[in-house]
Amino acid sequence: MAASELIHYTDDVPSHVEVNVITMNPPNPRVANGNPTGLTSSSLPPPPADAHDGRSRQQEEGSKLSSLLKQNQLIHSLSSGLRKHCNYVKIAVPEERANRLPREWWKTGVAFLYALFNLVFTTVVITIVHERVPDKSVSPPLPDKFFDYVDRVPWAFTVTEVNGLILVGLWLIQWIFLKHKAIVARRCFFLIGTLYMYRCITMYITTLPVPGKHMVCAPKLYNDSTGKIWRIVRLISGGGLSLTGSHLMCGDFLYSGHTVMLTLSYLFIKEYSARWMWWYHWLCWLLSASGVICILIAHEHYSIDVVVGYFATTRTFWWYHTMANTHSLRQAPNNYLSRTWWNPVFNFLERNVQTTVPIVFSWPVALPSSCRQRYRMVEGGRDE
Repeated sequence: MAASELIHYTDDVPSHVEVNVITMNPPNPRVANGNPTGLTSSSLPPPPADAHDGRSRQQEEGSKLSSLLKQNQLIHSLSSGLRKHCNYVKIAVPEERANRLPREWWKTGVAFLYALFNLVFTTVVITIVHERVPDKSVSPPLPDKFFDYVDRVPWAFTVTEVNGLILVGLWLIQWIFLKHKAIVARRCFFLIGTLYMYRCITMYITTLPVPGKHMVCAPKLYNDSTGKIWRIVRLISGGGLSLTGSHLMCGDFLYSGHTVMLTLSYLFIKEYSARWMWWYHWLCWLLSASGVICILIAHEHYSIDVVVGYFATTRTFWWYHTMANTHSLRQAPNNYLSRTWWNPVFNFLERNVQTTVPIVFSWPVALPSSCRQRYRMVEGGRDE
């Protein structure tokens, strides 16, 4: 048997190993007396003198080769483990948060139609109730304790409407810059629609006489349907404000719509603005409180109209947001807030909102792609 090994080294690392083994099988010799014929002890070739040294060299080279193979296996296992670990730690947090606060603009559209319907329906009810208001000469104003102590100030009601316009404008600007404006808008539309629906019920059930003899009411039309329609259109076009000269009808006293808008605007402004903006909250509170007080100073509503309007607005707002911000209440068996008639509507609007809406502001119009790319480059340079 003859063997030759060719081993090439590159920086002490075997790059290639070739082993060629040639085996020669001689013909079977004849055996005589236990020894193969033709072969004697004297005829056997003597073992080479360096046989032992060759075996030791082969063992050393084999040990080097096995150690290098073990090192390669260790490096390969470490690299594969690192690759697996990198694939394991991928986390998509922004997508998860986005899924917990879906926009769902179509639901906002439904809430807007709900609010719009109730606002238009309110003008219809005001037109109907106006025909039932008793004459001032027949039914004088009801006694009111506030009116007994505070005389009427003619320009006070103008202050009320100006404050209301300022608050609504501030809330509109604030809403435009909110990031989750779709969720906030459908909450606002639902509460406006619900409160004005309540107002339609209370106005129609009980018709109060005018709170002061200074009030000038438009003449009654009785069976003139066309004239009533034109009054409805005029009232809607003027926003129901005395400043625009569109509100000349009487009977919409219980409860006060101006109180609803002043209070609701302030509540939304405070709820969806940062807590450190205390000066902004106080300014809006002063506008709201002074506007409500000026309603009474102008003798445009009875005190009960303002009190009921305040309680209806604040309680409905707080009930809704308690349900919206406390998710454990939605499925709680002892949650008495779920017994409200609007709980199914609430579940429809808030079903996919899985967390409290954070106070986050953003630009209302998305920046162009080139501007966004430049912004990312600047941010990347700062991180380095």
